[in-house]
Amino acid sequence: MEAIPLSPQFDVSEEELSRARLYRLLSRLLGAPADEELLVLLRSLKGDDSPLGQGLAALSEVAARLSVEEVAQEFHDLFIGVTRGELLPYGSHYLTGFLNEKPLAELRGTMSELGIARSDAASEPEDHIASLFEMMHGMILGDYGKPVSLADQFKFFKDHVETWSIKFFEDLEAAKSARLFMSVGLIGRLFMEIEGEAFKIAA
Repeated sequence: MEAIPLSPQFDVSEEELSRARLYRLLSRLLGAPADEELLVLLRSLKGDDSPLGQGLAALSEVAARLSVEEVAQEFHDLFIGVTRGELLPYGSHYLTGFLNEKPLAELRGTMSELGIARSDAASEPEDHIASLFEMMHGMILGDYGKPVSLADQFKFFKDHVETWSIKFFEDLEAAKSARLFMSVGLIGRLFMEIEGEAFKIAA
């Protein structure tokens, strides 16, 4: 995971850096088709004997077998499609069955409280899974002025991420079009379970 570049502005523990790296990696994979640089990074990932480590090793192995074009096609089939992709990675969709609903409005309220502004370059609603993970990454590293406390991270996670992300990653693991993203789904699901348990212990 050390291969994932970060530029923290504050002193952050190695454990927090590891969390931030994984949020950043998943955000990059789920936000746009992987380019050659990201595929090279994926191929360099090393796992360990833990379930999460085995998932990272599997992701590395699959990335070594696929081209940028194949991964781009998989991303298109999963998230874009001709009229829509196989999955809709938005909190509002998973929680209400519709896009741009109350969960998005509630998220925007929380973002305002935390001083998190929507990126001018963003084309997706803020409750897209990649956007939420980028926010978690930024809260850990202090990208919004200073690192956000664990208590506030937990509240954000509990209110806006945990409520639907595990179901999304389960769907991603089982998606018909998933090859590389089967491992992404596994890693995401395990990471969300670990985060949820860790936050509850720390609370």
